[in-house]
Amino acid sequence: MANDPLFWLAAAAVLTVLGILVYGIAGFGKGGEDAGKKANKVMQWRIGAQLIAVVLILLFVLIRQMTGEG
Repeated sequence: MANDPLFWLAAAAVLTVLGILVYGIAGFGKGGEDAGKKANKVMQWRIGAQLIAVVLILLFVLIRQMTGEG
């Protein structure tokens, strides 16, 4: 599994989602005039990144099952 580049791509996508989530939560704490708009945009980025991460994970699982490695 660790030799599979798709595994590492999926893991990187998950870490990206985590990073965006942490950035967005930190933005909520700062407040300010445009904080609501910025936080909303960051959370939209998170949803997009999360979609990509889920698709990569499902693709990884599907390929592993098809090759009999799972």
